[in-house]
Amino acid sequence: MSAMLLMTASGHFLFAEGMAMMLPDFIPLKMEVVYITGIIEIAAAIGLHLDRWRELTGRLLIVFLILILPANIYAAFLNVNLQTASFDGEGLDYLWYRIPLQIFYILWIYKSSVNTKPFLKRDFLVGGSLKARGL
Repeated sequence: MSAMLLMTASGHFLFAEGMAMMLPDFIPLKMEVVYITGIIEIAAAIGLHLDRWRELTGRLLIVFLILILPANIYAAFLNVNLQTASFDGEGLDYLWYRIPLQIFYILWIYKSSVNTKPFLKRDFLVGGSLKARGL
């Protein structure tokens, strides 16, 4: 997840103009928003590796991913091409993989940083504590 965040964060700086086109007209300071969200992604990539901050980072990252989804939908309707800062992008076809991917990322973050308990408790699977058995 951290590698993906660092990769997408780099896009905020390499393709800032195209990223700004993803934002509706009513949002002010579009370039600043693009840079700030890139910094947020870098901070999240780091926070996921810090035990003390992992759960909070995961929770905030889930909120972040939910909040940016409308921008991705808006950009798809406008056919925004991030790399060329033009309107000849993939369009709505982009959403066929973007939305499921966004859901996958949210579930991945939740399971790896927010709710890290195993699906089935180890004690249930082996009939008792491994530590009590000296294992």
